[in-house]
Amino acid sequence: MSWPGAPGPIPVSPPVPPAGAAPPPLSPPPAAPRRRSRLVAALACVLVLALAVAGLAVFRPGPVAGWLGDDKSSGTAVAAPPEPTPPVVLAGPDGNAPLPTEAGIRAALDPLVRAAALGDRVHLSVADVSTGQALYGSGQDTPTVPASVTKLATGVAVLAARGPAYRIPTTAVAGANPGEVVLVGGGDPTLAVDKDGFYPGAARLDDLAAQVRNALGGTAPTKVIVDSSLFTGPVFEPGWDSDIPTGGFGAAITALMTDGARKNPAEARRTAEQTNHAAERVPQPDLTAGRQFAKLLGLTGGAAQVTRGTAPAASGATGTAPGAELGKVESLPMIRLVDIMISDSDNVIAEAMARQVALAKGKPGSFVGGAAATGQVLGELGLPAGEISLADGSGLSRTNRISPSLLTDLITLAGNGSHPELAAIFGGLPVGGWSGTLDERYRAAATSAGAGVVRAKTGTLSGVNAIAGTVTTADGRLLTFAVLTDRTQGSLDETRAALDRITSALAGCGCR
Repeated sequence: MSWPGAPGPIPVSPPVPPAGAAPPPLSPPPAAPRRRSRLVAALACVLVLALAVAGLAVFRPGPVAGWLGDDKSSGTAVAAPPEPTPPVVLAGPDGNAPLPTEAGIRAALDPLVRAAALGDRVHLSVADVSTGQALYGSGQDTPTVPASVTKLATGVAVLAARGPAYRIPTTAVAGANPGEVVLVGGGDPTLAVDKDGFYPGAARLDDLAAQVRNALGGTAPTKVIVDSSLFTGPVFEPGWDSDIPTGGFGAAITALMTDGARKNPAEARRTAEQTNHAAERVPQPDLTAGRQFAKLLGLTGGAAQVTRGTAPAASGATGTAPGAELGKVESLPMIRLVDIMISDSDNVIAEAMARQVALAKGKPGSFVGGAAATGQVLGELGLPAGEISLADGSGLSRTNRISPSLLTDLITLAGNGSHPELAAIFGGLPVGGWSGTLDERYRAAATSAGAGVVRAKTGTLSGVNAIAGTVTTADGRLLTFAVLTDRTQGSLDETRAALDRITSALAGCGCR
């Protein structure tokens, strides 16, 4: 299912480049299922899951119109004719469907969990979304390397901390000397230079430059100072594989950048499907953005007119006094950024989102601050924060650990209607046999039951394969699942097929 208003069709998430050794083994607890009572809630049908997906994206009732910035109205406006009902892509489950039994699910899954392609560390959790009841567990509470499935935790945390309507500002202020302009990064990774940016609908530097020229009046710009001090610490996480900075799927994380630090955003947009969203990134995104901004202001002469620095304190300054605001542009709302992050598996957006969590919680805008703040927010939501330990927000780090049961608890919380602001994580989830990283999966006879009914985020590092999301059973019951493996054997295709057989078994049975 695609989200109307999203930036094009849901693309394929990138595989992560191969790297070094697998993480050290962790001792799993006994493989007995258990009930997790803290998330008991009601879910009548999958339309609750669609809160930020098809239904509200088409009709936008309730708060979503405000989140998307479409809440302006006029008393004289003529009502538009009603739009036709969109066709059903994913059928909603039956709210009265029978609940699978623990014994039924165990009988269906036990043989599949032992597949050789999954290796000897297969940790799995299955729960009912409607009740929060745990239905199956095998090492379900064991923190495991999650790879890109980490983005589900990052998405929930930033939606809770910032809210779906929050927009990230990029501002320009007057410098200490006449004609100096300070470009202040607020952490928007999607900021574009002009209409040819990578992310449709993004804030643009050419719009900001026009505001600055108007604010300066007769004063000619003389210099651009780049202030990217909002983010601190290293620009690459120490746990990243050595080829990630240059492999096309990661970038230096700075508070000011354009187009996710892509060197050629127009070409990257044209070749996204062929390259799985890999693209060459610039080594110093903040300075690159500053030079682009200087050109828009009409400055020539190269790097001498663009330097790093900090903005003067505003202190109520107006006009062109030092620190006075000369212009501001704002990002897409958070609900849209999270959708892009998940649908594209965009690692740079994910790292920017983790830093937004940190800033909202008064922590440094760094890898360490983002990881700590994400755990804090999940704990405040009632999730078992002791079962998550993060080093980044994207899942590129091999030092990340998340338990499968935390993921199924998180998905249940986002989908049970108790926190409607969290439902945006479902908008970008790939659909089995339909979109994203699951587009070419669930097409074999052994896994066809999962086509169209499995919605999940995947994760891949060398030796690590994960999948977490929702599935509707043959009886129409909506379940959530998380399967994490971090010592896989065999080829990537074999491992993915083994994971798909597990989720297809849930889709194809009533498991009673």
